[in-house]
Amino acid sequence: MRPGARRLWWCAPLCLITACVLVACGSSHPASTATAAGPTFPNTPAGVQARWVLQAVNRQPISDAEVRAHFGQALLAHATPAELAEILNEKVVGYAHVRLVSITTSQPRTLVFVMSVRGAQRFEIRLSVDTQGLIVDLQTLREIPPTMPATSAIPPLATGWVAQPVTFRAGGVTIYGTYTHPRNAPAQTLAAAVLLGGSGTATDRNDNGTLTGSNGRSVWQGNRDTLEAVANWLSADGVASLRYDKLGSGRTGWGTYAGHTEQVGLRVYEQEAVAALSFLARQPQVSPSRLAAVGHSEGGIYALLLATGHAHAPRLQDVILLEPVPVRMLSLFLPAPGAASPSVRESLERAVASLRRKGRLPSGLPAGVANSFNARDYGTPLELSQIDRYDPATLAAKIPFNTAVLLTCSNADPGITCAMEQRIADGVTNAGTKRDFVHLDGVDHILKEDITRDPATWNQTLPFSTQLRSALRNFVATSF
Repeated sequence: MRPGARRLWWCAPLCLITACVLVACGSSHPASTATAAGPTFPNTPAGVQARWVLQAVNRQPISDAEVRAHFGQALLAHATPAELAEILNEKVVGYAHVRLVSITTSQPRTLVFVMSVRGAQRFEIRLSVDTQGLIVDLQTLREIPPTMPATSAIPPLATGWVAQPVTFRAGGVTIYGTYTHPRNAPAQTLAAAVLLGGSGTATDRNDNGTLTGSNGRSVWQGNRDTLEAVANWLSADGVASLRYDKLGSGRTGWGTYAGHTEQVGLRVYEQEAVAALSFLARQPQVSPSRLAAVGHSEGGIYALLLATGHAHAPRLQDVILLEPVPVRMLSLFLPAPGAASPSVRESLERAVASLRRKGRLPSGLPAGVANSFNARDYGTPLELSQIDRYDPATLAAKIPFNTAVLLTCSNADPGITCAMEQRIADGVTNAGTKRDFVHLDGVDHILKEDITRDPATWNQTLPFSTQLRSALRNFVATSF
C-alpha cells in the first residue's frame, strides 16, 4: 500500500465532486442511451440533465457557461462556475466504459439510477433538479458491492505452470515465497522477474496488507492480490517469477527480529530483494542474463535500487514500475495545501523532520498523526527514514543505458498522480534508456478497475486492468 492514500481520499470539500466523478466519468455510448439495447433516460427535466451530464463529459472540456446553464444556485453557492468547471474537467476526464444499467426511480424532477463502470463497479446515483430544471442534487447513494467470488478477479495461471512454495535465506532469516514457473522448460531459457510489494510490514507476497481507516482501526485487506495477478500474467507471457513474504509479513514473520523490530531498516529489505533475485538466477530453467524486477508502489524504489547497483544485485535486463512512489518517501506524508489544519500540518512536518534527522518519531505527537506512521501500513520508522534518502527520479536517471523500463500511472490513483510519476519518466529519459510510460484509465493504486479513489475498495474483487495487461504483454514481447 502507498503511504498517504487514506489521508488524500477525504480531502474533497464537496459531496458533488465525488458524485460527478462517479456519474459523469465519461461514456463511449450515445448520451441518450447507455447501450444500444439498454434503458434510456426519460424525457423529464431530470432525465434531460442526466443526458447532458454524459454528453458534456464526452466532449471535454466543460465550459463555465455550461455550468451556469445547467447547475442551480443551490450548488453554485458552494463553488463558482469556473471552480466547478475546473473540478469536472480535471476529475472526470479520461474515463470510459460507463453504461446505464437501470432506472430505479423516475419522477419529473428526480432520477435514481444505477451506473456500471467497465461492467464491474456499480453505483446508485440520484440526480434532482429545481423548478427551472437546473441540477441541485447529484450524489452517489451507494456503491453496490460486486458479487463475483474472490478468485474470479485473479487472472489464471498459464497451463503447464506451477506456483511452487519455496524458501530462501536473507539476513539470517528464512523468507517464504512463491516461485511461478513451467513444469518443463529447457535449461537457462526463461526470463524471470522478482516481484517487490508495497509498503508496510504486514504486506505479504501477494501485496495484501493492512489499511488503517479514519477511525484508527487497522483492517486486513486479503483480496488485493496485486502481485499474484502480475505473476499469473507473466506466466502467460513465458516469464517465471518469484514473490515473497517480506520481513514482518505472512509466513516469514519477524524471524530473529521478533521483539526488536525497531532495528529493521532499509538494509534488511534490500537483502531480501537481492536474495530473491539471486534465487531466481540460480534456477535451472532461468537464464541469468534475462532477469527483471517488478516493483509496485514502494516496491518501485527497491526495484530502482536493484537496477542501479545500490544493492549489489545480479544485473537486470528490465525494470517494471507499477504505480511506484515517485518522490522521497516521507514527502508523501506531508499534506497538500489546504488539506489539513495548521496544527495537524505542523505535527506532520515535525514528524517527518524528526524521522529524517534521527530515524524516529518525536514525542508528543497527536494520536491521529502518530498513527499515520504505523509500521503495519507504512514500514518501520527506521526503514522509512532510510528509504527517504533516495529520490526515485534521481535513481531512475542512473538506470544503465541498455535497461528497458515500463512505468505506469493512473488517473484514478488516489494519491500518486501521473504528473508526479512524470519525475521518474524524466529520469529514465535522462538515463537514455528505453521507456514505456503507460497512462492507465480508471485504475486504482493496486491495479484494479476502480474509479472510486477510495482505498477501502482495494479489497473488493474487481477485475484487474485490461489496459495494463495489454501493456505488460507488449513490453515483454519487445523487451524481454
